[in-house]
Amino acid sequence: MDAPATPLKPAVAAGQPVDRPSREQAEAAVRTLIAWAGDDPNREGLLETPARVAKAYGELFAGYGQDAEAVLSKTFKEVGGYDDLVLVKDIPFYAHCEHHMVPFYGKAHIAYLPHDGVVGLSKLARLVEVFARRLQTQETMTAQIIDAINENLGPRGAAVMLEAEHMCMTMRGVKAHDVKTVTHRFTGVFAEDRVEQDRFFAMVAGRR
Repeated sequence: MDAPATPLKPAVAAGQPVDRPSREQAEAAVRTLIAWAGDDPNREGLLETPARVAKAYGELFAGYGQDAEAVLSKTFKEVGGYDDLVLVKDIPFYAHCEHHMVPFYGKAHIAYLPHDGVVGLSKLARLVEVFARRLQTQETMTAQIIDAINENLGPRGAAVMLEAEHMCMTMRGVKAHDVKTVTHRFTGVFAEDRVEQDRFFAMVAGRR
C-alpha cells in the first residue's frame, strides 16, 4: 500500500499560485478514486492508470503554465493600412467543467478591429488553448479571452463567441444530448454599434 498523501494547504485567492502536490501524490489520488468508483486499482488493467492519468492531466491542464500576454506579445504593424475587422472562426477547443471535471467542447469565434497592428492568426487559436486547458466555465472562458485581447492588443473593439456541448449535461444529470450553449461578449465598437454586432454574427454564420 502507498503511504497516505501529505494534506494540501487550503487554496489561496483565485489567480494566485497554489501549492501543487507531487506526482506521487497525484497518482495516489487517482488510485483512491478508482477504488471509490468500485474497482480494484491493483488489477492488471489499472496498474498503470494512475501514471497515465497524471501524465494526461499535465497536457489537459497545461494552460495553468501558459501566459496570454506572451502569446499575444508579437504584433505586425505593416499591414498596408488595413484597419477593418479580423475574424478567426471555428477554432476548436476542449475544456473541463470546474464543477464536475468532465469535458465541454466546441468552437470559438474571435474578431477584433485593429488599432495599432495585428497579431498572427495562429496566436488567437493559441490564446483559446491557454484558457481552455484549465478548469473552466464557458462564461468565464469567454470573458478571459476577450479581456486578454483588449489588454494586450488594445483594439478599437473585440467580439468573442463560444459554442459548446457540455458533457456534464449529456453524460449525467438531465442527459440532454445535442444541446449547445452559446456565450458571447462585445467590447469597444462592437459593444456600441449593433451594426458591427450583426456583421460579426453574419460572418460567423458564413453569410458574408
